[in-house]
Amino acid sequence: MKFTPIDPPRVFEVGFGETIEMKDCARLALEPDEQVTLTTEAGAEYDLARKSWGFYATPSLNGRLSGFGLRGVLVKNRIDRYFILLVERGKESLFEEYRQIEQLEIVCWLDSTEQLQQIEEGLK
Repeated sequence: MKFTPIDPPRVFEVGFGETIEMKDCARLALEPDEQVTLTTEAGAEYDLARKSWGFYATPSLNGRLSGFGLRGVLVKNRIDRYFILLVERGKESLFEEYRQIEQLEIVCWLDSTEQLQQIEEGLK
């Protein structure tokens, strides 16, 4: 693993509603079969694992991710770009405020086995 801080961070604006100032703070280069875990103050965890073929972008959506206090949700923005977001349990109302400001449409929540099985069946 190679960690390279960006000091000072690259600052840029994002958002269609209220613009938000983002700070690009670091680069992290992983070798295949290495993992990093990002955490929140509340104890939620998000693992990112590199493989020789690419990345596991999330822990299992209906298993470890949920156990880490995060809920996956597929959303679409106003220009038909799709994103998988991870919402901290207990912060759904903050997500809803953000969703409305950015005019994000929830395609589906990705945090229950039942929902994921419905998606799977619909694609067959």
